[in-house]
Amino acid sequence: MDVWSLLLQGFATAGTPVNLLWAFVGCVLGTAIGVLPGLGPAVTVAMLLPITAQVEPTASMIFFAGIYYGAMYGGSTTSILLNTPGETGTMVTALEGFKMAKSGRAGAALATAAIGSFVAGTIATVLVTLFAPFVAVHAVKLGPPEYFMLMLLAFTTVSAVLGKSTLRGITALFVGLAIGCVGLDQITGQVRYTLGLPEFLDGIEVVLVAVGLFAVGECFYTAMYEGRTTAQMNRMNKAHMTRTEWRRSWPAWLRGTALGFPFGTIPAGGTEIPTFLSYGIERKLSKHKHEFGTTGAIEGVAGPEAANNAAVTATLVPLLTLGIPTSVTAAILLSALQGYGINAGPQLFQTSSALVWALIASLYIGNVMLLVLNLPLVGLWVKLLKIPRPPLYAGILIFATVGVYGMRQSSFDLFLMFGIGMLGVVMRRYDFPTAPVIVGMILGPLAEAQMRNALSIGEGKWGVFIERPMSASLLAVVVAVLVLPRLLKLVRALKQRAA
Repeated sequence: MDVWSLLLQGFATAGTPVNLLWAFVGCVLGTAIGVLPGLGPAVTVAMLLPITAQVEPTASMIFFAGIYYGAMYGGSTTSILLNTPGETGTMVTALEGFKMAKSGRAGAALATAAIGSFVAGTIATVLVTLFAPFVAVHAVKLGPPEYFMLMLLAFTTVSAVLGKSTLRGITALFVGLAIGCVGLDQITGQVRYTLGLPEFLDGIEVVLVAVGLFAVGECFYTAMYEGRTTAQMNRMNKAHMTRTEWRRSWPAWLRGTALGFPFGTIPAGGTEIPTFLSYGIERKLSKHKHEFGTTGAIEGVAGPEAANNAAVTATLVPLLTLGIPTSVTAAILLSALQGYGINAGPQLFQTSSALVWALIASLYIGNVMLLVLNLPLVGLWVKLLKIPRPPLYAGILIFATVGVYGMRQSSFDLFLMFGIGMLGVVMRRYDFPTAPVIVGMILGPLAEAQMRNALSIGEGKWGVFIERPMSASLLAVVVAVLVLPRLLKLVRALKQRAA
């Protein structure tokens, strides 16, 4: 059956009243979460993971996807009006968006962000529709050595790109790998690292760690270090653009989409890199360079916002076809699939075809919903910014506690969650990225199984990883990711010394 027939079936599934309701609730909640500073889709999806016990897989994945890209839409509102990014992907939007708001053009900045997000999200969804089945067909040919190298690439890129130093990123990754090893060895059945506690025999739940690190850690950190800060908000005006602003925005939207999509499909640390690159390109190509950093250039909002949303949509390609998450929210979505006993990977398009195509169809529906929600209702989202921080974070803590306790009705899980929350505070205080912890925890056991299978194929010889062309190429990329930045830094230092 061809792609378009499958997509039509996906629309039939996603278009049922129940699934449309889940998509709408996800989009509304995602936008609200994106608007609230400091919160993001990873925190929200992590807190809501316990609902997977009650909701069927297609509905919950549509719901979580709505939260994910809804948060990207909403994050631009705080960046533009408060200069406080609601999500890491909207950090660059704050550079020009806040300047535009200060000069009385908040409406134009919000409009180009919302419409650019819609354009980029729609184009990226079309590309997911076309490329994901193609990648899935060829991914079937990959064996354990190639899969292990793909996961090793995900480990190195996520830990090397995120955070202020590679060492801190790799340290966070090893924390995640260590947590993933707790419990029974999946091949031999040996008990590992349980400290004699029977509660650890089944391993540590991803939901618990995600909620502890992100939701509880965020609440504790805000209470301890940011509780007394106040932010000045710019005046809001009607979200619309002039004909000149339209003319300046649409090329930036297309360039941002072209830049963001490839970055979303590779494990390169999420949306930060493509948004910064897009901003640099727009600054270089703009005919209005004097507006950058002064009154605010609309291209500096349009390009990064498009790159951000294209990258977010593109994360579904490696997630669904290879089972490899390229962002922390994608990692939590992967754990949601695993909670249903569904293994993401090349076989997913055969074993759970209805779910995959309903999810892809829901992206088209969700993009339209978000455009309708964001432009006319932007005044409503701005009111969310007036919610006082103490009751907001108290509510999040209550929700996190009830969600985690509801999984196993275990008080031990609650103590563990708050302990991991304190670890999250320490990591954030000393600039250790938290994303590698989740990636390491989810992919660690999978990578271990693939490594053992590869060594079995190679009769115990490590040479199996360089004998096969694909795995050897991926190993070369891993080495390049770790070595090239240091070589470039060394060359730059030598040039400066010579000068």
